[in-house]
Amino acid sequence: MSEVAAAAPVVRLERHGNVAVLVIDNPPVNATSRVVRAGLLEAVHAVDADAALAGAVICGAGKTFVAGADIREFGRPIEEPSLPAVVAAILASGKPFVAAVNGAALGGGFELALACDARVASREAIVGLPEVSLGIIPGAGGTQHLPRLVGIAAAIEIICSGRRIRAEEALRLRLVDRIAENACAEAIELVRSMHGLKQRVSERAVRREDDAKVEEAAQAALKAGRKRPQIVAAIESIRRAGTEPYPEAIAAERETFNRLRESTEAAALRYLFFAEREAAKVPDLEGIEARPVARVAIIGAGTMGVGIAIAFADAGYEVTLTDRDEPSVKRGLERVRKNYDGSVSSGRIGEDEARRRLARILAASGLAAASGADLVIEAVFEDMGLKKEVFAQLDRIARPGAILATNTSYLDVDEIAQATARPGDVLGMHFFSPAHVMRLLEVVRGKNTSREALATALAVGRGIRKLPVIARVGDGFIGNRIYAAYRRQAELMVEEGAMPEEVDAAIEAFGFAMGPFAVSDLAGLDIAWRNRQRLAPTRDPRARYVEIADRLCEQGRFGQKTGAGWYRYEPGARRGTPDPEVRAMIEEHSKRKGIARRPFTREEIQWRALATMVNEAALLLGEGVAQRPSDVDLVLVNGYGFPKHEGGPLFWASRQDRARLERELDALGQATGHGFQRGDIDAALALPFRG
Repeated sequence: MSEVAAAAPVVRLERHGNVAVLVIDNPPVNATSRVVRAGLLEAVHAVDADAALAGAVICGAGKTFVAGADIREFGRPIEEPSLPAVVAAILASGKPFVAAVNGAALGGGFELALACDARVASREAIVGLPEVSLGIIPGAGGTQHLPRLVGIAAAIEIICSGRRIRAEEALRLRLVDRIAENACAEAIELVRSMHGLKQRVSERAVRREDDAKVEEAAQAALKAGRKRPQIVAAIESIRRAGTEPYPEAIAAERETFNRLRESTEAAALRYLFFAEREAAKVPDLEGIEARPVARVAIIGAGTMGVGIAIAFADAGYEVTLTDRDEPSVKRGLERVRKNYDGSVSSGRIGEDEARRRLARILAASGLAAASGADLVIEAVFEDMGLKKEVFAQLDRIARPGAILATNTSYLDVDEIAQATARPGDVLGMHFFSPAHVMRLLEVVRGKNTSREALATALAVGRGIRKLPVIARVGDGFIGNRIYAAYRRQAELMVEEGAMPEEVDAAIEAFGFAMGPFAVSDLAGLDIAWRNRQRLAPTRDPRARYVEIADRLCEQGRFGQKTGAGWYRYEPGARRGTPDPEVRAMIEEHSKRKGIARRPFTREEIQWRALATMVNEAALLLGEGVAQRPSDVDLVLVNGYGFPKHEGGPLFWASRQDRARLERELDALGQATGHGFQRGDIDAALALPFRG
């Protein structure tokens, strides 16, 4: 039996014969907050001072080693002792330290493990340095210690991707020295076998590598990371491990970490980190249990239905994929097979795993196949009549207690629910294409949706590794509501003098991967056209309306799939080229309306587009469509390509000069004309956390 002496409330020192075990006990994830750092530093000094101890093991209480830093500290000056001070103390100690990595060792947690003389991992262990996802680089030796274990090229890939590495791969890469059923017990024995000898990673030489291999890794990381500042800085810091003395390189790493930590980009990414956690909080769902869901049925075997089916199969659910007839079902199943064949050929999964996932999907024609499902998701054509017909049939077929969800992107979920005798079981689950790739899931809460149904949809969304955000019923919900206003404003600018390629170039320069006209061509102009036709009876004739997109559709120009839309596309080309026919159509349209065309600057286009998003967000928040401002930002970033480093439209707006924002909103109202409504900007910018 061990003797226990408390070094600090969150770090305790346990004696196991001549080996000390430093247990970090800071639930829920053992984050390296100031009290943990202080406790560790005190414990390291205590080990050094005790002649009876041969060395020490560091482990985490519970199922986690250390899942990272306390990110709340990054937005303010970090209190001493810093994590580098703890790392330096371990390296300076005359006694060996071994990390017993039980569970997750991420970020500062993995840097703590790397400072030790050896690492023993449990089979469930996961390690990684994900700091780039927060706009920073490792700041406690990660960029210097990792290359000494795996080489410069591998360190660039690991740090710049921020990926998590499971125990088996970590052992192959020599990130850990052993895998054990009982990591702590094995680590204690390893300390004893070291006979007091240090094996400092900081003293290891970085092995020589082919320059071309390192450059290839760097270029791949820059491309994948879109040359963001933290990616560039991480590569520079990692390369120093092979060119500069350790003390200078480690000091430069910390200086870079602190500089990036104070950047707007890092603040935006921290804000999104906390926004995700806030989105999961629904006050009236506390204590409400989700219904069990094991089998899911997808109605509609088109592109969206197939993607949803794959998302569920990948997460281990049993899936029934149905459509109206056998040929449609066969085409859908063939799309599923092609997806898994592509995953195997790219090396993302093995053949056995692909077969297991494919086996989870049962394809059958007719709605009766959905009768035994716990959750039914409708993904048919975006037509209210058709959807109501499907739900009326599901009401008769689906088992009692089954959740009935619609994947509609615009339509009234409450109206759909009225086609059933169980509106409490009906809600929206709006996936984004491709559904098996995109993280965002808008969960639409109808006026009659039960709390149990809502809790179930949220739990299922998290279970398939999506980011569920709650929206209330409203045309387009959160994302499409804002996107429709943004796209309309882009068309107004084209009517006034800009060209599609100028608008797209300005939006892409801000950070979007694609501008609104390129996106329309990619998605298909006919989709928005049908929605405009649906809303035509409610349109105010006094409001400005741009008919150019309608004329394009009338000519059969639906975008990439027809070879022409706002742009013209060569066969197989993903990027369009400006079309003189479209330019002539635009100029003729402006002339017919008596609009004197004028040039637009890039900045003017950006501000008008962004002000539109901000104002529309304020309107829908005022209507209660979104729960909180940060939910709006999550939707725009994760579903519509708003650049993460700007944090979303409302976070961006909160960082702008308020007087200018007000001027731009006034100008937006004047340009939009009749029907423009001004949202409550003060409420929209009342962000609970700002990174």
